[in-house]
Amino acid sequence: MNSFGRIFRVHIFGESHGNGVGICIDGCPEGIDLSPDDFTSDLSRRKSGARGTTPRTESDMPEILSGIYRGYTTGAPITILFRNENTRSSDYERFTVMPRPGHADFSGYKKFNGFNDPRGGGHFSGRVTLGIVSAGVIAKKIIAPVNIEARLVEVGGSADIQSKIEEALAANDSVGGLIRCRISGLPAGIGNPFFDSIESVLAHILFSIPGVKGVEFGAGFAAAGMRGSEHNDALLSSTGKTVTNNAGGINGGISNGNDITVNIAVKPTSSIGVEQKTFNFETQKTDILQVKGRHDACIALRIPVIAEAASAIALADLMFAKK
Repeated sequence: MNSFGRIFRVHIFGESHGNGVGICIDGCPEGIDLSPDDFTSDLSRRKSGARGTTPRTESDMPEILSGIYRGYTTGAPITILFRNENTRSSDYERFTVMPRPGHADFSGYKKFNGFNDPRGGGHFSGRVTLGIVSAGVIAKKIIAPVNIEARLVEVGGSADIQSKIEEALAANDSVGGLIRCRISGLPAGIGNPFFDSIESVLAHILFSIPGVKGVEFGAGFAAAGMRGSEHNDALLSSTGKTVTNNAGGINGGISNGNDITVNIAVKPTSSIGVEQKTFNFETQKTDILQVKGRHDACIALRIPVIAEAASAIALADLMFAKK
């Protein structure tokens, strides 16, 4: 439920308004140079601060509790903790009685029989992705020179990202987005047919990012409207290079030497200021809910670096399995 991977294995922990969040990484080889400064760039990309993100600010300083000695990985499990410092739990008190539409308030309550921590979304919160990003920093070192780059290309169906965000803010609403991820430099022959295909493993971890509702590789859903003569990628050389890349760099679940291309659809943030109908469990009637507190108008703004990290974790595990 909270673990991913077979050889390079990660385990997330923590809640949004608890003492902290973090990750434990097992299967990391010894001898990788690593310091707190290595995390700065990617953690900064995930932080709030840009227009359309939550006003909640945290230092997000990683505390490396184990697995590092004199600046190098030891081969033992690596545990990284991030303390929660800026919480306002009172904003969330009534969501167990009046669940937010689109959020995990109701499903989480049912899953854990009311014992889950609802503050700030608890363990369902996007804040837990701090651990994924930090593990991704290490995974990127492992898979180098493979390069992963993700960027937000559309918001609300438009390439005019800032305009759509401003519209959502003015309406006290939220908006979704589309992220394009490209993995380059991955050699041919990584992955497996069927259940451990690159698509299966990448989709598994990418769908684990809160808010992700769609993942497609290469031509994706557009392939359903194409003919074979259009979709097939003609080989150009012995390296596997092709004229087109409708397969998204993957054939038979295995990398073919071309760039792996992935589109990731992110839903609009569930917590919005617009009045919505929900069920009131105290009155046993439908009621009007207006969400207060600090929330992103567009969570897609902060997800590219998380997508990169998640992809790097999956590829590190697949590459170790290949060996």
